Amino acid sequence: MKELYSPFVRTENPILVMDNRSAEMTKYAANAFLATRISFINQVANLCEKAGADVSDVRRGIGFDRRIGHYFLFPGVGYGGSCFPKDVRAVIRTAEEYDMDFSLLKEVEVINEKQKELLVNKVFARFGKDLRGRKFAIWGLAFKPRTDDMREAPSIVIIEALLKAGAEIAVHDPEALARAREVFGDRVSYHRGNYDALPGADALLIVTEWNEFRRPDFARVRELMKSPIIFDGRNLYELSVMKQEGFMYYPVGRSTVTQ
Repeated sequence: MKELYSPFVRTENPILVMDNRSAEMTKYAANAFLATRISFINQVANLCEKAGADVSDVRRGIGFDRRIGHYFLFPGVGYGGSCFPKDVRAVIRTAEEYDMDFSLLKEVEVINEKQKELLVNKVFARFGKDLRGRKFAIWGLAFKPRTDDMREAPSIVIIEALLKAGAEIAVHDPEALARAREVFGDRVSYHRGNYDALPGADALLIVTEWNEFRRPDFARVRELMKSPIIFDGRNLYELSVMKQEGFMYYPVGRSTVTQ
């Protein structure tokens, strides 16, 4: 096996040799730890909002501690996909098989599911819980950029909640539209261009941090929308820019920009 993998480790990345159980546990523990980091920074972000701190500054500050680092410390609307949810549950179940209560990871799961509702709660606080007659544009459906994977994606929880409240939904994602049709059918409208989802929208919700969304034409966005309101689940934009461009801006763990 070492000979087989040797072409892939020429940069001195190590090949670790261990027993099967330790190898399996290493994989599960790594993903569970990363999921824990995400839930931790999401809780910190929620506290920042209440305390008046800026989670972007807090994240940078703690990340310079070498024991912590900056990776997987971006707050948002929760994790999804095929690995983190599955592996967190696998560790919890394995612990139960040995009469151990892995309470930390159980709370990571709880925090993550609540975090998926964050943008919906912000929308309800702004527009009320009856959204009949309202239209919302969604940018980002996949659980992360550069994939069409929507397994356990936060976008599903968000869109289902908005639909249940009576809203009209227009969605865009660079890769995941076909997957989205399998999930939502004809209950939402699908748009290949991000600007195509905006006409008449009461607000824009950003759910996945695709690079294509980072520097939009804000004047065009504002012109197309019914109201210049952005709920940013990935903190893509600077507060000063949002204020200058005339948007009401609802980020995660930072101050709301009001006009």
